[in-house]
Amino acid sequence: MRHILVTNDDGWDAPGLAALKLAARELGQVHVLAPRDPHSYVGHRITTDKSLDLMETAKGEFSLSGTPADCVRVGITHLFPKIDCVLSGINRGGNLGADLFISGTVAAAREAAYLGTRAIAISQYIRAGIEVDWNWSQREALPVIRQLLDEPWSEGEYWNVNLPHLAPGESAEVVHCEPDRKRLDVRFRREGESFHYSGSYHSRLRTPGFDVDRCFEGNITVSRLRL
Repeated sequence: MRHILVTNDDGWDAPGLAALKLAARELGQVHVLAPRDPHSYVGHRITTDKSLDLMETAKGEFSLSGTPADCVRVGITHLFPKIDCVLSGINRGGNLGADLFISGTVAAAREAAYLGTRAIAISQYIRAGIEVDWNWSQREALPVIRQLLDEPWSEGEYWNVNLPHLAPGESAEVVHCEPDRKRLDVRFRREGESFHYSGSYHSRLRTPGFDVDRCFEGNITVSRLRL
């Protein structure tokens, strides 16, 4: 039986993690180690200067007072020594293009790749004005994850998957594509001595045919990444 480590960057009680756990249980034995607190945009930060506190949240499920990358390190090297693959997500918000460098969700998959373990990061892009249906996210993610786990894999590779945010009744196709290299919309509003980020995720630059463009068009995007 396949042993699967499930983690995220939104925290152990996030609805996206609950959706991913349900999907993962269709694929093998699930072990959970997720951050105690949200760590969105934390990137590949790791903790070496203080202790990491472990707490059991349910049978076979734990939270850790660390980052997503910390969770993968502790999970693979100590807590669950028989892990065959790592699933990270389902993140609330897209992780497309330049997001790969700042995403805690993707960093968890990357850390698994560094440790020689197959890994997939899964994120749910969000459009304003439409509620997130995590049941839909779970249903759409499952066949993609199943296919990727059966794909030939070389050490140092990992996958990044983004689900589109569709209106009820709309359907999505799976598209394999490269991450967009265009920069994010980096703008700030200054108020006295304070700066407030004011960039728009949805109006970011995008290259036709790359992951940002294809996901925004309503497709499930899949990118094979390498260390």
